[in-house]
Amino acid sequence: MKPTQSDPTVQPVPASVVETVDAADTTLSNPRWAVLALGANLGNRLETLQGAIDALGDTPGLRVKAVSPVYETAPWGVEPGTQPSYLNAVALVRTTLPPSSLLERAHAVEEAFHRVREERWGARTIDVDIIAYADVVSEDPVLTLPHPRAHQRAFVLAPWHDVDPDARIPGHGPVAELLAALGREGVTPRADLELRLPE
Repeated sequence: MKPTQSDPTVQPVPASVVETVDAADTTLSNPRWAVLALGANLGNRLETLQGAIDALGDTPGLRVKAVSPVYETAPWGVEPGTQPSYLNAVALVRTTLPPSSLLERAHAVEEAFHRVREERWGARTIDVDIIAYADVVSEDPVLTLPHPRAHQRAFVLAPWHDVDPDARIPGHGPVAELLAALGREGVTPRADLELRLPE
């Protein structure tokens, strides 16, 4: 028997919610490439980098597709000898997360490894930066895309070039050309160290 009154707990879904869900479905069927740079200069640097990559791999809506060789570099923006050297790497990921959610996840990974943000260019257990997200160009101060200084940093360009020789930075050109112009001084390959893809 049909009820004479409709169930008061059932409410029509607002059009705005339907549009949001539809947009999310489109995103889910269309994952985007993103480039993440990782660096560590405190504690067990290699173990921390691997832990960060594994944590990224455990993120719903994100798959780590490639991890670069490891490089050792001098700290950026500080007096020589005032900080330990960095281990740096780049990860290529496919993700259905929008840039803002990817940034939240990057910060969560940093916090999980006790990243402290007390000073600019300070030493850190882990740094996870979004370098590029598809071809998105954004001046948003919370997340500027592509990363505003990536084209000036050989410690980002060298490992990125290793995993994607044809990569380009929107607005700046091919990574190979940018790296050739900068040179590789102070960016030392560590063939004795290796990062693996998450299992």
